[in-house]
Order: sequence, then structure tokens, then C-alpha cells
Amino acid sequence: MAKAMTFEWHLRLRMAERGMFQTSYLVKPLHERGISLSREQVYRLVTSPPQRLSMDVFAALCDILECQPNDLIEIKPTAGDQRKAVGGSSAAPTARRSTIRRPEPS
Repeated sequence: MAKAMTFEWHLRLRMAERGMFQTSYLVKPLHERGISLSREQVYRLVTSPPQRLSMDVFAALCDILECQPNDLIEIKPTAGDQRKAVGGSSAAPTARRSTIRRPEPS
């Protein structure tokens, strides 16, 4: 049986360590390194773990933040038989329909 792995994305943490508190702070430094991403693309890159990331973007992020690849990605085994839902997050329990009961009129 194959061991399932996942990762934690620490880009926002590394940015904060360097006083970069807005995602737009990365747009210009990326552009200076030949990476043209829109503000929206950079926002998604910072706020959610990427499922695909070009090595050029990854190398540029490491250069901008003066860090190593392991500083941005932390590899971890998944817990038990927990399965991943589409989009990368853990599957949520199935929702139940609720019933509202009003008090009987007197």
C-alpha cells in the first residue's frame, strides 16, 4: 500500500517574516525576475496551496524571500484513511437537513 502524502504551504508566513503583508508586494519582484502574474494570480498563490507550480515561479519566490524550497513547502504524511476532496481540502461530513419546530399556539 502506498503512503499518502500532503504538504503545507508557508508562503504567507515567509512573506510576513520579511514585512510583506500584502499579496501585491510580490507582483513587482516577480516581474523583475521574468515572472508575469496578475495580482489575482499572486493572491491565489499566497492564500491557498498551489497544486501546480512552475519551477521558475518557485525559484523566483525563493530568491525574493531569501529562503530555501523547504522553507516554503513542508511535506507531511496524511492522517489515517482521510481522503482528499477535489480542490485539496479534507472531505467535509455530509450536511443534514434541519427541521425548525415552532411552539404550539396556546
